[in-house]
Amino acid sequence: MKILIVDDHPLIREALRHVLTALDAKFDLIEAENGAAALAAVAGNPDLDLVLLDLALPDIDGFDALAQLRERHPGVPIVVLSASDQAETVMRAIDAGAMGFIPKTSSNQLLLNALRQVLSGRVYLPADVLHRHQGTPEHTLQLAAAAQRSGEALAPRDIGLTARQADVLALLVQGQPNKLICRGLDLAEGTVKIHVTAILKALNVSNRTQAVIAVGKLGLKLPQV
Repeated sequence: MKILIVDDHPLIREALRHVLTALDAKFDLIEAENGAAALAAVAGNPDLDLVLLDLALPDIDGFDALAQLRERHPGVPIVVLSASDQAETVMRAIDAGAMGFIPKTSSNQLLLNALRQVLSGRVYLPADVLHRHQGTPEHTLQLAAAAQRSGEALAPRDIGLTARQADVLALLVQGQPNKLICRGLDLAEGTVKIHVTAILKALNVSNRTQAVIAVGKLGLKLPQV
């Protein structure tokens, strides 16, 4: 496993290195102390499995760094680690395509559990953000709960999505606009719009951000696209 940590504090990077050994004892860790180094590291390591990104960087706004990483390397999952846990900050990060958001005040065990979720193709969001979303149908929540009890993640087909719609949802969660989804899946823009409409309906939401929250709330396991 190859992980990139983007944080300008050496002590934070060292602490994360120690914690991440519980995730994979033989992981390859790459460190970047600013946005420029992060972009260079991602460009030079196309086989990255995960990026951990602090939003408080010395040379670039963290959200700009996130947007650039997402645009240039859409296939690499990015998890934001932030000193802020305000809902607006979380939602802005998700809007920009983060696959997870972990406050730095979180315990080591929560951090590890969150990263395992993201690496398995799911989305991780703080509990208070998930609790704000009330739109998920009760029967869908019951399916998710049953899946968790059985030790399995809920699959897109379990909520009525086709395999192609699951692919579209996976790219949508990455923050990709319709044009990039069209290009990535070789679909017409009209077809993607139809799929997005079906996805929003299945999740009982009205926009992409709410869809990401619903995916996190359900623990929906998405395909690697």
